[in-house]
Amino acid sequence: MSEDGRPRRPQPSNGRPRGGRGATEARRDVQRGPVRAVQPARRVAYDVLRAVSETDAYANLVLPPAIADARLSPQDAALATELTYGTLRRLGTYDAIIAAAADRSTDSIDPAVLDALRLAVHQLLATRVASHAAVNESVNLVATESGRGASSFANAVLRRITRESSADWQERIESGARSDDERLALRSAHPVWVIRALRRALAAEGHGEELDALLDADNASPEVTLVALPGLAEPDEPRLPYAPTAFASPGGDPRRPVEASGGTVRVQDEGSQLVALALAGAAPIKTGERWLDLCAGPGGKTALLAAIARQHEATLEANEIVPVRARLVRKALRAVPGDVVVHEQDGRTLAASRPGEFDRILVDAPCTGLGALRRRPEARWRKSPADVAELVPLQVELLSSAVDALAPGGIVAYVTCSPHLAETTGVVKEVLRDRTDVVELDARAAIADVARSPIDLAEEGREGSGSAQLWPHRHGTDAMFLALLQRSSTGNHSSGKED
Repeated sequence: MSEDGRPRRPQPSNGRPRGGRGATEARRDVQRGPVRAVQPARRVAYDVLRAVSETDAYANLVLPPAIADARLSPQDAALATELTYGTLRRLGTYDAIIAAAADRSTDSIDPAVLDALRLAVHQLLATRVASHAAVNESVNLVATESGRGASSFANAVLRRITRESSADWQERIESGARSDDERLALRSAHPVWVIRALRRALAAEGHGEELDALLDADNASPEVTLVALPGLAEPDEPRLPYAPTAFASPGGDPRRPVEASGGTVRVQDEGSQLVALALAGAAPIKTGERWLDLCAGPGGKTALLAAIARQHEATLEANEIVPVRARLVRKALRAVPGDVVVHEQDGRTLAASRPGEFDRILVDAPCTGLGALRRRPEARWRKSPADVAELVPLQVELLSSAVDALAPGGIVAYVTCSPHLAETTGVVKEVLRDRTDVVELDARAAIADVARSPIDLAEEGREGSGSAQLWPHRHGTDAMFLALLQRSSTGNHSSGKED
């Protein structure tokens, strides 16, 4: 691991497998003798890992079409999913074990070989897959991709790993940690800086003792949650405890109920549903209201708001600066009758051009995504504190611009899928600091009002803030943050500076 607790990114090796010969020789090696075909589920998992490593792809976007293209059976699809997500979740820990077993830094291992080793270590130390199957299949993968010289190296490393238990390897790598947080990072497979950020966020609520439970929840496979768009579909059983629109996937491929509904049923985290519902329910909806989803991609919250707006004869517009994501927003909206204009602008520019026009605005701001690590496990290894420093000014500008675009009495929901204090309460405080025309509403009460059953939203330590923070370990949702700001009918926007 690097000093900030992240696994070091493997560097290109000019096509030369470490422990073997060059790419040309490797291909000749493969041609000289038969290499057994790799089991389809492992092949799919490996290909997704390579896409994540090579192109910064997201597994949740790459894996479903890969499973479909390979025509995997339900059992193999489940295996491919477990191998992919399980490996990505514990990547930092597995890299530390591989480095110890290989007696070399993972930087010096060819990336294609390293991904095969990671996949194998997950099978050996965290699943019931037979050791011989995990080793043999992984060695075959390396032989196919990098040649027999590299496969001999992989075989030696994996045989060494099989000689000790998971607990023994864990103890060995933790013994070299330089601090308690480094030991926790290796144990929980979270970078040190993420652990510290999560600890601070929990401590702000007076619940710092819940850190271990949160880290465990990040490493658990999340339940697939569906949303039934209001007025267009009804939630099925089993219902989920909080969002009235939410229900659990009945099992199997969740695409089936989605496709059968024509898009009026969608995959969407319950926390994501709750924050959109809270904005809609924060005040009585008047006919003719104008709503805006300022950072709409990929469109899940947009579709939910569009369905609610349709029920109340309100008008919704959406905006998404990235064209590919804007297309996803339009696709998500196909199931909702009526026209929703989808702009493709910088949200700050759009909001600045529409002062005082909107009654409700959703700012689902770009963020580090630390609240959705159970669904996007690779994100924990990609992000760094530098990302926070880069994102916070953008978040402040988006929220401030959105407030300016509110009509008197209008409400903006500031949402992040991150509990990092700099991205949440820090942004809200920065925007409120120099304004006399905005009041913060009680987001906890707004969520409680739309929830089907009582929901435990901490109030301690928030220094008067009315914001709400959801948690995977406490609510079974992504760690969504919500603040509600209302533009007052009186008062002026003061920048605190002389003109």
